[in-house]
Amino acid sequence: MEKEKSADALQNKYVLPLIIVGVMFFAIGFALGINSYIIPLLNTALDISSAESYLVIAATFSAFLIFGYPASLVIGKIGYKKTMALSFLMFAIGLYLFIPSAKMESLPLFLVASFISGMGNTFLQASVNPYITILGPIESAAKRMSYMGIANKLAWPIAPLFLALIIGKDVENVALTDINTPFFIIIGVFVLLGVLALLAKLPEVKAVGEDEDSADDCPYAANKTSIWQFPHLLLGVLALFLYVGVETVSLGTLVDYATSLGLANAEYYAWIAPVGMVIGYICGAALIPKYLSQATALKICAISALFGSVMVVLSPEYLSIYFIVFMALGCSLMWPALWPLAMTDLGKFTKAGSSLMVIAIVGGALVPTVYGLMKDVVGAQDAYWVCVPCFLYILYYGLKGHKVRTN
Repeated sequence: MEKEKSADALQNKYVLPLIIVGVMFFAIGFALGINSYIIPLLNTALDISSAESYLVIAATFSAFLIFGYPASLVIGKIGYKKTMALSFLMFAIGLYLFIPSAKMESLPLFLVASFISGMGNTFLQASVNPYITILGPIESAAKRMSYMGIANKLAWPIAPLFLALIIGKDVENVALTDINTPFFIIIGVFVLLGVLALLAKLPEVKAVGEDEDSADDCPYAANKTSIWQFPHLLLGVLALFLYVGVETVSLGTLVDYATSLGLANAEYYAWIAPVGMVIGYICGAALIPKYLSQATALKICAISALFGSVMVVLSPEYLSIYFIVFMALGCSLMWPALWPLAMTDLGKFTKAGSSLMVIAIVGGALVPTVYGLMKDVVGAQDAYWVCVPCFLYILYYGLKGHKVRTN
């Protein structure tokens, strides 16, 4: 009875921080969801190839490679909360640059704007993901991440729908300068979110064994001298790299794929992947850790995603787009499971480990770019083959990779 009361008290203590950080996860998803509208718009308005238009996503995610480690240093200096506020300022600057990019019809300037938005995304991801992971017991981290994932993935389709609603035209008929009004609205909201992050009552948290004087609480990490001595982390970094890439493909290509198939109201198909992901997140929140371990959830999701990616390629065109829901369902619990599995037993290396995980998000730059190149060569449907080897490796990590330890 005492344990139940203690658990309830702990849960109630973190309700407000979870809600506030959930809003930030929504902002991350919304900012990334903008790309799914911008890609086909640039493709048409600038008359460029698919590979060139997908450079917008590459520019966004390449910021993770450059700023992933500096972000962890900033968190160490000013804490999680102030870093979250700083990230929204970066977001606002990057989003503002989309407006002159549209006026000048300049792909390079669009890429600069995307890169600066990616900087904001990097600092925010570096803050909120480890924060949620260690805001409570590590065994239930995937449960908390599932709640965050619902907020994040619902925002992806809302972004293109919001743009379509404000602009009031089908994407095929939109001029680049039509994005000005909705982007000014988005910038204002992101500035307000930065103020919210700065004023919010978010407790500063630390992982078990992160302080030198509590190193004995994490004996596995106590005698380690380098972050490179944690093979389960390094294998997890590669898994996260591939996961972010294939998740970005499943979320970010839907409008473009629907357009390629000649489907009317292509922006409405942006809902297919988020529906699958939200179903997965609800299952994760309900089942983890009481009925399902984080590792088991990862294995089940990898198998679902493999099935979906193969069926997208092999099904008739008019049905293929709907199988992306299985890819998305599989992707849903990969992020919530990979973070705690990779971050377990890091102790004093927790911030350094989280910086490597954030750097791995650059996978969102590489895999969609490969998809765009393959689309130009073999067509939009066969380009989804790029997802299969990625999901196979993630399945390996769920089966064995997360268990690898050194003496």
